[in-house]
Amino acid sequence: MSVELVEVVRSGFRECVHRGSLIVLDPRGEVVISLGEVHTPIYPRSSNKPLQAVAMLRAGFLPRTSAELAIATASHEGQADHIELVEDLLTEHGFDEQALQCPADLPGNELARAEVLAAGRAPRAAYMNCSGKHAAMLAVCAARGWDTETYLDPGHPLQEGVVETIADLTGDIEETDLGIDGCGLPIVPVPLINLARAYARLAIAEPGTPERAVADAIREHPFLISGTGKDDLRLMRAVPGLFCKAGADGVHAGALPDGTAFAFKIDDGHERARLPLSAALLHRLGAGDAEVLATLASQPVSGGGARVGTVRAVPGVF
Repeated sequence: MSVELVEVVRSGFRECVHRGSLIVLDPRGEVVISLGEVHTPIYPRSSNKPLQAVAMLRAGFLPRTSAELAIATASHEGQADHIELVEDLLTEHGFDEQALQCPADLPGNELARAEVLAAGRAPRAAYMNCSGKHAAMLAVCAARGWDTETYLDPGHPLQEGVVETIADLTGDIEETDLGIDGCGLPIVPVPLINLARAYARLAIAEPGTPERAVADAIREHPFLISGTGKDDLRLMRAVPGLFCKAGADGVHAGALPDGTAFAFKIDDGHERARLPLSAALLHRLGAGDAEVLATLASQPVSGGGARVGTVRAVPGVF
C-alpha cells in the first residue's frame, strides 16, 4: 500500500493529499526510509535517462563535451541552448532533424514557446524534451553501423543493450513487459529500491567510467538537463554534488556524492508534489543549503493573486 506523502493546505484546511511510495538508502546501500510499495516495478519514465545514457556510452557514444552528454540525458525545455546542442549533435554525426523519431512539439519553457508561436513557427521534433536522447541514440547507431530507421524498435541492438545495462545497474529485477515512453522509445520497468541503487552506483562510480561520466555531466549542467525554473535545476543548485533526474507522472530519483540515494513515485502522477517532497527529504538528510531547501519544501498555493496555502510533505512522514 502506498502512503500519504504530500498534502495541499489551503486557508488552514487540508484540501487534498498525494499518496505514493518512497525509498532512501544510506551510503552502504542499507534502507533508511521505506514507505509504500518500493519493491513493485514502476515505469521511471525520464528518471531512466541517466541509465540509458550509460548504455549509450557503453555502446560507443563519444560525446565531444560533457554538455553533449548532459543533453543526452535531458528532459529539456526547448530553450536556445538546448536546441543548439541537439542540432550540433545531429550535424556532427551526419543527420538532420528529420532523422529524429520523437514527436514534434513546442518548447516547454513558456518564453521559448511564446517566441516560437509569435514567429509563426510550427512544432518541431527538436523542441520535444527527449530530443537530446534521440540525437545521441542516432549517434550511437552511426558509430556502430546500426540501422537508424528502426532505433525505436525493442529488438534493435541499441535497445537490447539499454535493457541489459539497466538490468546491470539496477540489480536483480523481475522480468516485466517493456512500456512505450512518451517519446516513443521502450521504457524499462524498475522497482523504486532498485532505481535508487542504480543512482547510487552512478554517483560514486570511479572516475573515467561511463557511470561516473553521466553523473558528473548532470551535476555540471543542471540547466541543460532541465531548464529555467525546473525542479532538477533548483534542487541541484541548492545541494552541491546532488545528482538527480525527474520523470513524468511524479517520479524522482537522485543521489548525493557519498552514495546516499532516494527514489519515489507519486501515485496520481501530479508534478506539483515532486519539488516539495524532494526538498523536504534532502533537508531531512542534512544536505545542501538548509534555508533554500526549507523554502523549496513549501510551494505556494495561490488564490486571488495572493498566497493562501502550501504544498508540502506530510508532517512526520519521514
